[in-house]
Amino acid sequence: MVYTKKNPALFIIGVVMLAIWFMADAGMLSGYIDHLGGKHYKHMPELLSMPKYFGAIAVLIGLWQWFGSHKEGHWDYYSSTVAGAMFILLIAMLVRWFIDPEVAALSKSMGTIGQTGKHLHTILGLNYVVMGIVAGIVIVNVFSVPEWAKNGVRVSRLGLKTGVILLGTLYSAAELKNLGGLSIVMIGFFVLGSVGMTLWLGARRNIPNSMGGVLSAGMGVCGVSATVACAPVVQAKSVEIAYTIGTILLWGVACMFIFPIIGHLLDMTPLKFGAWAGTGILNSAQVAGAALAFQPDGIETLKVAEIFNITRVLILPIIVMWLAVWYVKREQTGTKVSVSQVIFEKFPVFVLGFILMFALSSTGIFAPANHYKGKYFDNNKVKPEKMLKAEEKALLQAESAKVQRNDRKAALDRLIANGKVMSIDDDDVLRGLVNAKVVSKDANHILKNAHKAVRHTAKKVKAFRNWITWLFAFGLVGLGMQITVASMKQAGGQPAVIGGIVGFAKAVLSLIVVLLIVKDTI
Repeated sequence: MVYTKKNPALFIIGVVMLAIWFMADAGMLSGYIDHLGGKHYKHMPELLSMPKYFGAIAVLIGLWQWFGSHKEGHWDYYSSTVAGAMFILLIAMLVRWFIDPEVAALSKSMGTIGQTGKHLHTILGLNYVVMGIVAGIVIVNVFSVPEWAKNGVRVSRLGLKTGVILLGTLYSAAELKNLGGLSIVMIGFFVLGSVGMTLWLGARRNIPNSMGGVLSAGMGVCGVSATVACAPVVQAKSVEIAYTIGTILLWGVACMFIFPIIGHLLDMTPLKFGAWAGTGILNSAQVAGAALAFQPDGIETLKVAEIFNITRVLILPIIVMWLAVWYVKREQTGTKVSVSQVIFEKFPVFVLGFILMFALSSTGIFAPANHYKGKYFDNNKVKPEKMLKAEEKALLQAESAKVQRNDRKAALDRLIANGKVMSIDDDDVLRGLVNAKVVSKDANHILKNAHKAVRHTAKKVKAFRNWITWLFAFGLVGLGMQITVASMKQAGGQPAVIGGIVGFAKAVLSLIVVLLIVKDTI
């Protein structure tokens, strides 16, 4: 069978990409870019490069597909996926560069929500990830995926798997020294407990093993990344992945509002609330949102929550192995299963890739070994132009009288005296001062710039982060294109019910444990 069809679609996609690049390069989009954020619009470098290169590739291959002769073979099948892949990439570009910023601009025009200090789109998680899935769902259900794109849509999950591998580069084993025994025990207990509870409920409510497996990973570990990583192990369908992601986001939004209220009612300390939020809330962004809503005048809560949150990422490979064995046993009822054989045969190569990249990252090959998500503290590399200027020192000195806490006053004095942040502890304290909004906006702007001057992002990890962004954008748009309304109706509402039960149990039980066990120090 010859898969590559003579069709102008890929050529047209290439022309559209080149048109986007030309309009951006010629300044024809300047007015719209100003509307989307002006100088704060962060996608301009991508807009001036990606559509040019990918557009040229699409035009060249598109001409060959349109006018060339095609024969049956491996190359024929692979070439037939290019049109669909470029179609997905074009949608991802439009979502990331235009739709996502448009939603953010509209959300920001509405102001922040309550005391969270965050805008609606941040709270609801309305970013390119979610909107990419929605765009794919709209396309397949309203317009349907064209025949020439179907092979490309089928291979889109390769982007998700590659993205999971590269996630390992963002973390370092040096973080383990900051975790503390309690966070490892608590997270281990509640992650394993949540996964087990989800699997048990799934069996009682007769949902497919694949649905139970992927939902258990999402509810137990760390949201979208865990869902994507475990989906191939349990052979989860696209609609099951979508249900899991939706359940995680809905539960996380609810927790982000409810957790701070309960925390204040119970008069919890920053350490206790941080431990609870980091354990009980799934999505990383919503963990941070709840921590900042609880303590908007500092980052002590946020730091503890992040420590607990990162522990879940490190447990991911254990969950993958568990689900590999569990799924094979469930699918081969009555058959004796060799655990070692299942792990060897079923453990996904891309998760091994994640472990390998994490190990390499810990050696400092990509960034200093003490980095976290590619950022590390180093006040010896501050460029002269990034040092505080005389007028900036004068402004901070004039406003120092507003600062009441001794630790903040001392850190501010050291910053003024040296023209740069002098230690990691000072950096944390000054970030808390910014969040407290004690000084003026101009002074806060100076403090933010001082923070950025000593926090560096490794070039290699920055590149990995950009690749991860696009791999997930590409993969999730393709995922959305495999989700139909009919398949969602067939799946029913069981995932939301099970997710709600597990999420509620985890939140309540982790709160009890935190109140009874967690003291003022870890």
